[in-house]
Amino acid sequence: MDSLMTTAEVALAFRDGLLPSDRVPLEQMTRASKFFREDEVAVAVELIEDSLTLGEKSEYRFIVAVQNGAPVGYCCYGFTPCTLHSYQLYWIVVSPAVQRRGIGRRLLAAVEERVRAAGGRRLYVETSNTSQYEPTRLFYLSCGYRAEAILRDFYAPGDDKVIFGKVLA
Repeated sequence: MDSLMTTAEVALAFRDGLLPSDRVPLEQMTRASKFFREDEVAVAVELIEDSLTLGEKSEYRFIVAVQNGAPVGYCCYGFTPCTLHSYQLYWIVVSPAVQRRGIGRRLLAAVEERVRAAGGRRLYVETSNTSQYEPTRLFYLSCGYRAEAILRDFYAPGDDKVIFGKVLA
C-alpha cells in the first residue's frame, strides 16, 4: 500500500455497472456539483435510466466510485457509433463532499483501462470553455488529454465546446 494514500483513498472501490439504488444518489451528486443546468441533469438521469433498464444492451457504460457502501462519484462512457476504435466520455461527476481527493482522476483512469481492454484506441470528452469550466479543462490536460477542436458558440453565444482527446493505444 502506498504510504501517501489517505484512509479515504484506501476505502474507495470501483464498480462496473449500476444498481437500482444508484439512481437517486447519482442524480443528487450531479445536481449538487453545480456544474450542470437542470436540462443537463435530466440527460444524465436519462442515461442512468437507460443503463438500468437495458443493462448490457445499453450503449452507455458506468463505473461507480463507492466509499463506505455509498456512491461518491461516477462516470458514463461508451463506444462512438460509426467509428472503429473511438469512445466518448459522457459524464464524470464526483460528489462535492469528496472532491479534490483524486477520485475523478482514478475514475478517468478506470474508463481508459476499460476502453483499452475493449480495443479502443481513442477517448474523447467535451466541455465548455467558460471560466466555470477552467478547472475541468485543466483536469483533462493534466490527465494527458489534448484540445482537439473548438466549436464556437456551441452551447450558447460566447460558450464554445472544447473537445479533448487522448490516444490510448
